[in-house]
Amino acid sequence: MNKSLPESLYTADQVRQLDHVAIHQHGIPGFELMTRAASTVLSTIVHYWPEAGTLLVLCGAGNNGGDGYMVAKLAKEQGLRVSVLAVKNPAELNGDALTAWQACVDAGVVIRPYNSTQSLCADVVVDAMLGTGLCGEVRGDYQDAIKRLNHLDSPVCAVDIPSGLCADTGVPLGVAIKARVTVSFIGLKQGLMTGLGREYCGELVFNDLGVPEPVYQTVPADCRRIAPEQFRGWLSPRSRAAHKGDFGHVLLIGGNHGMPGAIMMAAESALHCGAGRVTVATRKRHLAALAVRCPEVMGVSVKCQSGLGSLAEGKSVMVIGPGLGRDDWGLQLLKDALAAECPVVLDADGLNLLSDHPQLLNGRKSPIIFTPHPGELARLSGLDIPTIQNNRFAALVDSHRQLTALTGEGKVQRQPEIVLLLKGAGTLLFDGQNTALCSEGNPGMAVAGMGDVLSGVIGALLAQGLTPFRAAQMAAWLHASAADEVVAGQGETGLRATELIPVIRQRLNFIIDKPGIGNWPCGKAYARQI
Repeated sequence: MNKSLPESLYTADQVRQLDHVAIHQHGIPGFELMTRAASTVLSTIVHYWPEAGTLLVLCGAGNNGGDGYMVAKLAKEQGLRVSVLAVKNPAELNGDALTAWQACVDAGVVIRPYNSTQSLCADVVVDAMLGTGLCGEVRGDYQDAIKRLNHLDSPVCAVDIPSGLCADTGVPLGVAIKARVTVSFIGLKQGLMTGLGREYCGELVFNDLGVPEPVYQTVPADCRRIAPEQFRGWLSPRSRAAHKGDFGHVLLIGGNHGMPGAIMMAAESALHCGAGRVTVATRKRHLAALAVRCPEVMGVSVKCQSGLGSLAEGKSVMVIGPGLGRDDWGLQLLKDALAAECPVVLDADGLNLLSDHPQLLNGRKSPIIFTPHPGELARLSGLDIPTIQNNRFAALVDSHRQLTALTGEGKVQRQPEIVLLLKGAGTLLFDGQNTALCSEGNPGMAVAGMGDVLSGVIGALLAQGLTPFRAAQMAAWLHASAADEVVAGQGETGLRATELIPVIRQRLNFIIDKPGIGNWPCGKAYARQI
């Protein structure tokens, strides 16, 4: 049960296509898949709750309900005390779900119709009410059952997806089950991995039910989960004759009055991630503190009237935004940075200033990586935060299209490479064609300074020759997985952004020295596979 989750993430419709191909083109009976799914759920329950003696299964319609009936049948055969509440009248079942219900009846399982007065107590409750085909808000007995289950002390194991959760977005459709464990089948649903999906699915277990690889080749996934095995060959061990000029020069711009720490954290993370040279452009009053904190960093005082001037020349990449502020000083530096020909990483107040001055992107030809959280993306795109969070995937694509259009100034020209990284639980990345998701990370990261560290990591990886999309993906994974390692030993509350920096360095070197090895020296995994 220690295998990693698959990398491909699917929409609900794509999983239905996979299911159809497996049944109709590869000859796997639907009832056989249902039986395998039920066996996986029962194995998961035994693994997580080995002392459980009583099981309550709530079954709806369709294949999700059929899975539940088969779970009850198998549990009865294994000696558990099991009962079933039918939230959907079994008389309305058909196909494999009807066959499963009949098998459950034949096994002697007690099946009663659901009503709001029944006790829901059991050692473990199985949620097999609503699957991925749900359209619109949850209503009626389903809504009542979900609300009651969410107030139980008993753990809930969700079959395929927590009832009421949108498989594509991870957003509850009115109400949704808050599962302790979710067992997903055939194709991993993208909504389980981002936004509220991570809150509602709990521990995530996946099983492909023995579906052969050719099935997956017929349905390309829309999104790919970032995994360290993908980093093979992105960075190579250093030549014994290497010098600092081989690893790029990062210019970090920020640290306005009262905000020196942000740019220092970004600079320190860039140093720890292998940039050959690091320069900080900041307010004069911060140079002494910078020299004490990071003596390896070159510090330059910049004034509003002079801007970056010649400082922009010869830099491999610029990172602008940490502690930048939104005054004239910050605006002038943003103008200079966006006018430069090297790649730019735009974070924090750099994003906020751009939302007020979108014309600064006009004519931009060099790559740019945007790293907003939902609030910053709302200001950039004009979408409100609920709209973004209700469909993070769609908001990512729409916002990328807007930002790309701003660079064109209405003219036909070569568009710059733009990468948009949307922070939050299940960070998403999009480069105009490909979507990636970072499944690592934890709530301890909800603290000031995390974004500053991330921007420095991205800058360092860009300076060492990674493409913008690769740099953003590797940085997101390093950043989030380092946080998981730190909290595994010390807990989530009180995590500081600077605690991640040495761990990020360690993990980066592990990637370079042992590419493709995913046996990371960290604590609890976010998810498991059986």
